[in-house]
This record gives sequence, C-alpha cells and structure tokens, in this order.
Amino acid sequence: MPELRKDPITGTWVIISEERKKRPKYYQIVVDKDISKPENCPFCPGNEAMTPPETYALRPDHSKANGPGWSLRVIPNKFPALRIEGELRKSGEGFYDKISGIGAHEVIIETPQHPGERVDIDAGQVKNTMLAAKLRILDLKKDTRFKYIMVFKNFGPTAGATLSHSHTQLIALPVVPLRVQEEIEGARTHFQMKERCIFCDIIQYEREADRRLLTENEHFMVLAPYAPRFSFELALYPKRHEPAFENTSEAELESLGAILSATLAKVGRALSRPDYNLIIHNAPCSNNVGDYYHWHIEFMPVLARVAGFEWGTGFYINPISPEESIQVLKAV
Repeated sequence: MPELRKDPITGTWVIISEERKKRPKYYQIVVDKDISKPENCPFCPGNEAMTPPETYALRPDHSKANGPGWSLRVIPNKFPALRIEGELRKSGEGFYDKISGIGAHEVIIETPQHPGERVDIDAGQVKNTMLAAKLRILDLKKDTRFKYIMVFKNFGPTAGATLSHSHTQLIALPVVPLRVQEEIEGARTHFQMKERCIFCDIIQYEREADRRLLTENEHFMVLAPYAPRFSFELALYPKRHEPAFENTSEAELESLGAILSATLAKVGRALSRPDYNLIIHNAPCSNNVGDYYHWHIEFMPVLARVAGFEWGTGFYINPISPEESIQVLKAV
C-alpha cells in the first residue's frame, strides 16, 4: 500500500509508491520501443484486455465496454501512485507524519490513433479529453476521502511520458498539495487587500497591455506569465471567474478545445514539437475559495533541464523574456 510522508521542515508531502517501479523502463528517460508498437501498446484498440476495466468511455457506435469502438477511454492506472481501496488513516512515526496512500489514479486515453503527428492538437480530441476530466472529477469528488484532484499531461519522454500513445492523467489526493495552498494563499492575500480576484486582474491588465498576450477567444485567454520559470511557459485563463474546472460549461469546453489545440499547434511549429507538461490548477474539492481563486492551465515545454541552482534556491533562470517568446509564437 502506498503512503504519503510529510517533510517536517517544508510541509511538502511525498508519495512513497513502490507499485510505480514496476512500470517498464521506470528509471530510464526513454519511451519503450516495444510497447510503443501498436500491437503491443495497451492504449490501442484491440488491446483493452491489457488495461484495467474502463471507468468511462466515448463510444460513438455504442460498442461494448472494454472492447474496440471507442473514441476516448478512461481507465485506472495499472501502476497507480495511490490506491482507491482502503481506509484513510493518519498516523505518526516519532515526530514524523504520514497518511495511508488512499487516492485514485486514472488515465484518459485521448484517441484510438497510435500516435500521429497531429493527434495532440486536434480540437475535438482536446475538447473530449477536457470533458472526460470534468466528468471524472465530478464523480471522484463524491468520495469524501479526496481533498484535491489534479489533471495533467506529460507529452514525450523528457516530460515524463513512458508511453507514446497520447494520454492525460488524473490523480485524486487525500491532501491539498503545498504548491496549490501557496497559490490559494497568494490569491487570498490579494483579495483581502483589494477585494478583487488576482487572476481576473491579470486577465484585464494583460489584455490592455498586449505585450504577453498570445491569443484569446470568447471564453479563454492564453498569455506568457510576467515571471515565467521556463522558456515559452504559457498560462491559459478562463475569462469567467470560476474556481472549479469541473463547472466549465459545454460552450466553454468547445472554446477550450479550440484555443488549446491552436496553442499547441503554434508551439509545435515554432519549437519543433517539444516535449511538454500541461497542468490544470483547480480549486480543492471543498471549493471554499470562490471569491478569490480562479482555475487555470499551466503549459511548460521541456527545453532545458532544472539544475543545481534551481533546486538549491527555488529561483529559475530563463534565457528568454516572456515578451520575446510571445513575439516568436505570434510570428508562426
């Protein structure tokens, strides 16, 4: 059984999950070439028996569950970081704190295609992926053991993907991550001083300044953060103030698919289709942050490695300004 251990100095939680080391090539930054062949890929149609039973699927032809005929499929991760079975227990070891590794770890298989050059930038596929994430969050939130649900995509081996078949992951946690708590506290401080959402202020200012704004549509805006940690880092904000991603409307999901796929296409052409990480920053399951928090997406292409200075200081050295990176992307 996995467990969460708390660093007594920083307050950061670490998941100790020995199940994960059973994954193929876990300690190598490569995509397993044998698994990447369609006939051996567990995410390809016809290989459904190689995965746990699906928890959700889009099946246009109303085909039978756990068989071919799907356009999107959600399954429990075969090598989960956390397990849904069991009781949530908090305990101590001396003065250390730990929690039993209760949670959920699911994989959204975004497409039956294995993999193509444009799979990850198809607007309809992006929209369906976001819809699946929304529905799975709404379902998992019913479990009171879960305090935070994170949705993320690792694309490419240097971004942490061990399978080349396009997929997104979802993990439900029994605690709110420290990074999210810090973001919420910063937003709360701003709201207490100005009685305004800091994310809404960023949206308004960046639209007026138009120095770091990449693109926008009716419901969303994509921009380079004022202080990006990584080259070509981008942030996607919904224009409507909403703390919870799972409250996104059908029309907003359509807009999200369109703007996110267009952004991925621009980045792919400008930077020769880099590996990347994409993360949805969402409100905790309690959703008690309505006035001052605002869900959003972080996009970070993997163009350089984090090294000793960054790990030792928490500072990041970025060789390109956000203003310049936006000009590069706009020129595509």
